[in-house]
Amino acid sequence: MINPSSPTPPIELVADGDVITSRSGATPVEVPEELLAVLNEICEVVDDDDQVAEASRDWWPLALHWSLRGQVPQLADLIARPASTADVIAVLQACNIGRVPVTASGGRSGVCGAAAPVFGGVVLDMTALHGIESVDAVSGIVEVRPGTFGPDLERILNDEHGLSVGHFPQSFDLATVGGWVASRGAGQYSTRYGKIEEMVVGLEAVLPDGTVIRTGGAPAAAAGPDLTDLLVGSEGTLGVITNVWLKAHPLAATERRATYMFDTFEAGVEACRLTMRSGATPAVLRLYDGPESARGRGGDGTTCTLLVLDEGNQHLVDGTMRVVDDACQNAGGRSGDVELVEAWMQHRNDTSALQGLTRKGFVVDTMEIAAPWSALIGIFDGVREALLEVPHARAATCHLSHSYADGACLYFTFAATPPADEIESTYVSMWDVGTRAVLANGGNLSHHHGVGLNRQRFMAEALGEAHGVLQRVKDSFDPQGIMNPGKLGFVSSFGEVPWP
Repeated sequence: MINPSSPTPPIELVADGDVITSRSGATPVEVPEELLAVLNEICEVVDDDDQVAEASRDWWPLALHWSLRGQVPQLADLIARPASTADVIAVLQACNIGRVPVTASGGRSGVCGAAAPVFGGVVLDMTALHGIESVDAVSGIVEVRPGTFGPDLERILNDEHGLSVGHFPQSFDLATVGGWVASRGAGQYSTRYGKIEEMVVGLEAVLPDGTVIRTGGAPAAAAGPDLTDLLVGSEGTLGVITNVWLKAHPLAATERRATYMFDTFEAGVEACRLTMRSGATPAVLRLYDGPESARGRGGDGTTCTLLVLDEGNQHLVDGTMRVVDDACQNAGGRSGDVELVEAWMQHRNDTSALQGLTRKGFVVDTMEIAAPWSALIGIFDGVREALLEVPHARAATCHLSHSYADGACLYFTFAATPPADEIESTYVSMWDVGTRAVLANGGNLSHHHGVGLNRQRFMAEALGEAHGVLQRVKDSFDPQGIMNPGKLGFVSSFGEVPWP
């Protein structure tokens, strides 16, 4: 068993007269006294104003501006901290009967507002359900509780079992296993090890009525649809994940690195495409456009930098790096300074720039999407052009961060300097035009940050008729609509979603 870590605040929460308020105009649901008494019998309940305010926000960049004004998206009424699956069952049954919304919460590291309790109610803090339950070293499967933070998981696996899950998102230090699964996250080594949905062997989850289900569990099965696929990425809208079985692999015996420079972003994309279409899967293929390459990555403002890293069995790594080199040479690339990879490794999880720019009044955020190789350059051009047309826009840059046989993820960073009273409208406008440029050019809505509150307004547009089917799934799993209402574009029984 490991000692639990705790969530990291995204930025200071500055109270106005010692009172934190809700930014939302929605009427929050309060927990009735009789339900409060029941919850107190089940698990730890916290109603301290400061703790509740902290638990009512995540790393959504727009909400960081609100935090500096003493506001959170919406204040929950209280925090419930279950310590077992039995506790989760009892809390959900009680809230379901009382028709009180429940927002499951872990590290609260998401950047789309998924952990914001849009209609108040109960924040279900899952961090007490932590630790590794079992390790099947022969099969390479680890059973872990959802409130376990990434560094804690990897430390035990590395030191005691010689294993690694290989899931290293930028939020690695901040996020929990349950959050990885619920948001359908991707680690920086996903080209080698896959996104989280490819790592999940099976799940235990509690539905709103207290039913416990176990999904998956076999390397391959044909016993009908696997409900694992419904729960991964569901952002707490269908139930609460209480146990996760993940694939683990031996610690890498070999690591190799390389850097290549390209005259155009398109040429670099072609090198990545040739690599993946050849069957090679290096752990890291990160291609930066001209402006991002110039930020300490060896570029001059026009040259584009590709960072490559692979790890694993020496024979496989050697072969993979030869394929990468051939692809880069064929696409017109030339070798660069390999120390640029180490520089990225040292700073890849640094989030200090976000807080610093927010305090200065900048609108700044990232938009990550995925698309087939054939659509990437159209999206690359269309999104940057659309973002820069928004009044007060200052920058729109891009890098390619995750690659697959059929396509890749493009990761846009944008910034603007609007007047203080136009911060929110500018932010909304940039997301509107950027997202619609992605969809119009053949991209998807999100690659690994999920949907949350920020992207929920695009769900029906992005999924079409399939979103109506997903709504019916939601209604079947959660007839009372208590599970994280206001997310994934679902109709809420508690009223209209107040933002945007």
